[in-house]
Amino acid sequence: MTHLINKVGLPSHLLWGYVGVMLFMVGDGLEIGWLSPYLVEQGLSVQQSAYLFTAYGVTIAVSSWFSGTLFEALGAKKTMFLGVLLYVLGTVGFVGFAIGDLNYPLMLVTYAMRGFGYPLFAYGFLVWIAYRTPQRQLGAAVGWFWFVFTGGLNVLGAYYSIWAIEHLGHHNTLWSALLFIGLGALFALVINRDKIVRQEAKGGTSKWRELLKGITIIKHEPKVGIAGLVRIINQTGQYAFPVFIPTYFAVEYGLSTSAWLSLWGTIFISNIAVNLLSGLIGDRFGWRNTVMWFGGVGCAIFTVVFFYTPALTGGNFLAMQIVGILWGACIAGYVPLSALVPSLVKEDKGAAMAILNLGAGLCVFVGPLLVGLFFDFIGVTGLIWLIAGLHLLGAVLTKFITLPNNAKTATAESSPATAS
Repeated sequence: MTHLINKVGLPSHLLWGYVGVMLFMVGDGLEIGWLSPYLVEQGLSVQQSAYLFTAYGVTIAVSSWFSGTLFEALGAKKTMFLGVLLYVLGTVGFVGFAIGDLNYPLMLVTYAMRGFGYPLFAYGFLVWIAYRTPQRQLGAAVGWFWFVFTGGLNVLGAYYSIWAIEHLGHHNTLWSALLFIGLGALFALVINRDKIVRQEAKGGTSKWRELLKGITIIKHEPKVGIAGLVRIINQTGQYAFPVFIPTYFAVEYGLSTSAWLSLWGTIFISNIAVNLLSGLIGDRFGWRNTVMWFGGVGCAIFTVVFFYTPALTGGNFLAMQIVGILWGACIAGYVPLSALVPSLVKEDKGAAMAILNLGAGLCVFVGPLLVGLFFDFIGVTGLIWLIAGLHLLGAVLTKFITLPNNAKTATAESSPATAS
């Protein structure tokens, strides 16, 4: 069994950690597809909803940066447990005290606190993977990470919400997130027995100074900084869309909340399936090439096509699903970044991953912020073209993220024949 698990690219010694991340992300993601339109129905404006998710994204960005550096300073399980604690505190405040009365200032504070949780937990585990996986298996291993991450966040969370909203109601659905958070922590922190032996900082340096490396590494390795920018672009549309597209599709084409959640889940079933293939394709044909063409150019095209499909097909749901599947597949084209970035440095992989994780957090901030800033000025159509343009910019930036000898992957660095 262990041999079979390793053969498909999943590190068998980290199996229960992957299960824990998936369960945790179900809890974190169960409201992502419906909370914004629900709050608008309750009386918030689109801009207020956007700024709520922006505040959430700010703390996610900060927490994402700390996930790599805190990993170096505190270790894996302490970092991940801190994420669990902050998520629980934020959920209790948001659901128990803020959302019922639409107390907007308290909503901002508590939902932002909630945002500290998942990056410390999930991205902390991603650094764990980077340390404990052989280079030859790393592309596939991070593909499996994004499979369970996105599978929980955008697929299982969305489909669970279709059932839970109907049978439990909106507030109890939010409370039920704590069950999944607890199960995720149990699998990743208790049942998962893998350990990392960390070396103390050289020369007696305080371990807290490791936190500074999450900034200074950009000066020594500018390519890591470029990769962080590309990572922001990666999922900007994914986090911008739920803020304004469900309401737009409902008004223009009569798409219900359950239909939207079904569509969103379908998009990310495609995404998680191709996450695995993208890691394998990246290992074979080049990490940078996969990110640049499959991720950047592909997302630019299908972001636009997805938006115009209902207008061109009279709101045909099957056509929207087909195009959504293609868009979700292209988002997976960015997966090899998680293998490319730690391979740019020989040491301080945690600091390098901190920059990548910061980018992953900033996209949660940038997506809703774009909606809040530009919704009144360029409208829905303008936002779509803006997001598509960002993906093309990301494709150009990726051209400059090269491994030594212009190798396609870290295992091919010594072979000039692998240059792309």
